[in-house]
Amino acid sequence: MLSRRSLLGSPFAVLAARKGFGQDWEAEKVVVDPARQIGTVRPELHGHFAEHLGSCIYGGLWVGKGSRIAHINGHRRQAVEWLRELGIPVLRWPGGCFADDYHWRDGIGPAARRPKRVNIHWGNYTEDNSFGTHEFIELCRLIGAEPYIAGNVGSGTPQELRDWVEYCNYPSGSSLSEERAANGSPEPFRVRYWGVGNENWGCGGNMTPEEYAAHYRRFATYLRDFGDTRLFLIACGPGGHNLEWTRRFMENMPRRTRIHGFAMHYYSRGRDYATRFTAESLREQLATFAALEKAVIEQRELLDKFDKDRRIGLLVDEWGVWDRMDPEEEKRYGRLFQQITMRSALAAALGLNVFHRQADKLIMGNIAQTVNVLHALLLTDGERCVRTTTYYAFELLKPHRGGAALQAHCERPGPLGLSVSASRQADRLALTLVNPKHDAGVKVACTLAAGSASEARARILHHPDFNAANTFASPNLIVPRDHPVEASGAALRLELPPLSVLTLTARLTGA
Repeated sequence: MLSRRSLLGSPFAVLAARKGFGQDWEAEKVVVDPARQIGTVRPELHGHFAEHLGSCIYGGLWVGKGSRIAHINGHRRQAVEWLRELGIPVLRWPGGCFADDYHWRDGIGPAARRPKRVNIHWGNYTEDNSFGTHEFIELCRLIGAEPYIAGNVGSGTPQELRDWVEYCNYPSGSSLSEERAANGSPEPFRVRYWGVGNENWGCGGNMTPEEYAAHYRRFATYLRDFGDTRLFLIACGPGGHNLEWTRRFMENMPRRTRIHGFAMHYYSRGRDYATRFTAESLREQLATFAALEKAVIEQRELLDKFDKDRRIGLLVDEWGVWDRMDPEEEKRYGRLFQQITMRSALAAALGLNVFHRQADKLIMGNIAQTVNVLHALLLTDGERCVRTTTYYAFELLKPHRGGAALQAHCERPGPLGLSVSASRQADRLALTLVNPKHDAGVKVACTLAAGSASEARARILHHPDFNAANTFASPNLIVPRDHPVEASGAALRLELPPLSVLTLTARLTGA
């Protein structure tokens, strides 16, 4: 283990002494087995979600073609550049609750002729539909994301959704494909991921599982593959860990029905305003990620009873922290705007660690949401655009994408203990450690069960105040920094201050 002398010489020594946690450093042993692979960390586990809610789309991602704000054909330039830099594997749109009251024809054709509609789910705002299907596909192409469209089951018809699929994917020769071409896109959009409704147990129609299963079967019947695009149809799963919804839906789903994905939602609620959390409310919220992991495991176990071949993949296509809303911030920045703090970064990393550890059970995750709403990557205000701590949490965990998730064990696992996930790609190891405790640092001794490590590098995101945030006034208060790590044979040693997210990369030999 690192000595007391090495602690005093570390970059955090002065900070630790000033904040009063220098004398309270716990020791934690971690074992990683490079030979025991769990499953692939699909890039889609790091997916995102953008809904017509508050200022996520209008004023956030989309500023319009006539805006004085720097843009690329109406898309906020700074947002495009930062999201492309991060690498967004998949982007879900247009909702959320908005999806089941959205009619896609409102958002195509000349912008000046598009109807203005009232967003009944989120504040009765009037939207001009200047951001529609073509704009969404263009955004996905600009940032390198795979499009995931949530279709309207609640207030729509099978024909409407069927026609949307044809409009997007039919190569040429039909009236709908010709209309797409006339609207500026001769080539098909090739949208693979289609959600057949959203939260149909609530805002998507207040249906019972049996009612929704009947709707799903009917809608899915008419959703067909066109050209070289093979559809991936996603059914609405439960809100939270509701095994009853899953069981009753699956009991009414004949095996011949085309269903490729089943999407649960899981929000980690907070009882305080984002920048006014107490130590108690911090612990309460972060402890929910252990419950998220339990939900993933048990939902997959139940699906397996109906789907032994795992032809249906499990998604968590809405997740993240949902804090108490500040009315003044909502009034200024839009519905469900919340500041993103060091606590939010911890939550994002805890969630991604869950997905990595359960990589054999999940095919996609979509954090809610991309800009200005809930657990956002970016915050905007007029011309200003800020990368949040959530953005940097995703950046730190990016080395895991596409790797093989590995068995990794902590000495003292627990809802608020050290969180760990590990993966490898050929001879490169990625290890992420999250210390969610606000009052104790951790000395970590990591042992490889096979092989040895060299060329170790680490980057950390840390701030001693869990309510601290990157604001429009201080946009770079919390950013990743290099962090010392020791590698010797099969041992890796480092120190984690309280409230920190760290990813270590190293070269593996002999494993």
